[in-house]
Amino acid sequence: MENSYYRVADDSVQVAALQDNGLSVLIVEDDPLVQKRLADLVSGVGFTVHTVNSAQEAIYAFSEEFFPIALIDRLLGTADGLHLSQRIRDLPWPGYVYIMLLTVLDSSDDVVEGLNAGADDYLSKRISDNELLARLRTASRIVTLEQTLRETVAERSRAALTDVLTGGHNRRYFARHMKRELKRAKRFGTPLSLLLLDIDHFKQVNDRYGHSAGDEILKQFSNRVRYSLPRDFDWSARIGGEEFVVVLPQTDLAGAEIVAERLRRAICETPFQISQGDITITVSQGVSALASLAKDVEPSAQALLDQADHYLYRSKLTGRNVVCCPSLPEELIDT
Repeated sequence: MENSYYRVADDSVQVAALQDNGLSVLIVEDDPLVQKRLADLVSGVGFTVHTVNSAQEAIYAFSEEFFPIALIDRLLGTADGLHLSQRIRDLPWPGYVYIMLLTVLDSSDDVVEGLNAGADDYLSKRISDNELLARLRTASRIVTLEQTLRETVAERSRAALTDVLTGGHNRRYFARHMKRELKRAKRFGTPLSLLLLDIDHFKQVNDRYGHSAGDEILKQFSNRVRYSLPRDFDWSARIGGEEFVVVLPQTDLAGAEIVAERLRRAICETPFQISQGDITITVSQGVSALASLAKDVEPSAQALLDQADHYLYRSKLTGRNVVCCPSLPEELIDT
């Protein structure tokens, strides 16, 4: 069968394999007739198609929407599809972009130049429709696999930072993200505070109602703390059995004490529901802040934890269900 420029595919099996793949394809072609012919062919087998006329429009389109497959004419008026390919490779995207260069320049040297510029495939404009669709199917398989791998890695990363029981953040998350919070606070000179929470008499709860009830209380406790935080960028993590930490960026010691008291009331004033009935839970808290650390103490996550733990111990000694925090330095007290 003689090759034709974008001839309609007659391989129904191949077309069916491409149907409903849902992937978006950006077609960069400055010839309106060729552009329409390509768009009809590619969209006809299930791809979502977006067309542009120039390299500049292509980059703008990418800034508005991500396209995992780009079908680019090598000769774009005064521009060069090779330069566009290189630019796409140099810019950060949420996933891999499979670049297909389509051109009449199909000598061996041209192919090598195109692949070196970052193209994944180099197609002659003498290619048949069937072969073009077959190469699109290959591109679809590759980008789908890349997306799956990326999602798997992201999911494993999330799982490693998630507490299995409560679904909230875990100690590893705290260690990683607390470093970022400290760097940001030091860089911009903003306050940073931390709350350490410990459920009162939790062992007695487990002994009396069973560990399944204790697990249910931990889940509800985690959610209640999380949803009681005043701002989107405040966050919490479970760092021990019944011990939780709350991180309050851009919050000074006085503000942290207010949040801690708000959390204390949120925990004790509404009973927790377990299979045996409602049960009242209280929490003791210790507060720390960068501004309250001793001058000879290097600001760190551990230093904040140690100070908060000291005041948590005071809360326990005081009778539990209370908040204890350092005294405000004189220079920070409003007179």
